[in-house]
Amino acid sequence: MAGSTPSLDKIVALLRRLPGIGPRSAQRIALDLLLRKRELMPQLALALQQAHQAIRHCERCNNLCEDALCSICSSGRRDRTILCIVESPADLLAIEDSAAYQGEYFVLMGHLSPLDGIGPDALHLDLLEKRLAEEGLQEVIFATNSTLEGEATAQFVAALVPEGLRVTRIARGIPMGGELEYLDRSTLGRAVQGRAALES
Repeated sequence: MAGSTPSLDKIVALLRRLPGIGPRSAQRIALDLLLRKRELMPQLALALQQAHQAIRHCERCNNLCEDALCSICSSGRRDRTILCIVESPADLLAIEDSAAYQGEYFVLMGHLSPLDGIGPDALHLDLLEKRLAEEGLQEVIFATNSTLEGEATAQFVAALVPEGLRVTRIARGIPMGGELEYLDRSTLGRAVQGRAALES
């Protein structure tokens, strides 16, 4: 890029490889670090290096952690009878932020996508099968995304759930504060099909 330097170009190129960061955003972040937040650069480099060395997968749920077990799997306060299957650590964090779920998780680290070459081998299903065989488990909740890939993944993985366990899917439909006239047909249709009893 004209008027730039090789070092700046390298930072921009690396930032562009991150999801949601385009060329202009990458350039803005790089310039901001160099011009206004220069003191953050060594701290950021050190934090990235430490994370690269320390973070691994939980031996039980496949989430990211720094010990053999993540904080959820090692907690004595979680309901071990319920297992929620999610696609990514970001999905797990979103559910945790809701404070509506107190069970345990399994993180697939992706979804089935044959066009992208992502098959069952990429979803850590061997570890999931061990988890599903644990004594005391009563319900498996699928919280995969409402996409074709998420639906296909849920259907595929549900076939691995042993008989006798309750299999459920998170509800989908109208968001709080949403108005019916502005919803797309697919969302509204799912909301009608997934209706529940009115709480009194």
